Amino acid sequence: MLPEIKLHGDVDVAALSPLLRGMLLSVAYADGEGGIGLTATGAMNRKFVHWACVHFLWPGFTAEDLYSMNKVLNESDMPPLWVVRDMTRHLKLLRRKKDVLLPTRRGREFLVNPQAFFDLVATDYLYSYVHTTEREEEVRARLRWWRMFLNLLNIKAREGCTPIDVVKILYPDLAPLSDTEMTIEAWKLKSDLQYGVFRRLCWLGVLYEAREGLTLLQNGAFHKTPLWPACLQLESDTQSDIGVH
Repeated sequence: MLPEIKLHGDVDVAALSPLLRGMLLSVAYADGEGGIGLTATGAMNRKFVHWACVHFLWPGFTAEDLYSMNKVLNESDMPPLWVVRDMTRHLKLLRRKKDVLLPTRRGREFLVNPQAFFDLVATDYLYSYVHTTEREEEVRARLRWWRMFLNLLNIKAREGCTPIDVVKILYPDLAPLSDTEMTIEAWKLKSDLQYGVFRRLCWLGVLYEAREGLTLLQNGAFHKTPLWPACLQLESDTQSDIGVH
């Protein structure tokens, strides 16, 4: 059984969750600007993409980050936009009419009370959403592990942990290896955790990565945000540690 995501704490969800904030800003933009313009191929136009990269404040995808790699930004250059668009369409918050995306009646309800939608957004995104770089089978296969992942991180992310730390706990035979050896020997395991688990939790807003002083290729330590205890109640809440067995 999957852990229930149910918001019960008094927190500013839009400030903590990049995903909910991006969805909220997108629907608000569509409502205030007469829609989000679409290109001939159906992508969000450059005007909105530029606006989004400035206003979303998405960790790792700020205007400074994105414009350091591209002089001009298209929707395809901002991966978080793919998720925001998919989720607003899936939850019927935006609808397409000719060459624009417009808010639905439900979308306007979302603008009034976004916190009321958080449980649904979080559950669908964390457990069901298939990122462009993933296969549906991978997402389905991960379902049986989510309870274990969340309980493990509930403890380890109190002080901060990395994907490699988690790999060493899950696969103790790899624990004696150096970080360089781990990168080679456990590349797929680390990558699956990095993108399938840590990225989802960060984009949802229950984890954040401390990256100050790190290069682009270095991994930071992941910590829980106030949104974690506000929406997750887990068996490990009273446990002090999980060791390597």
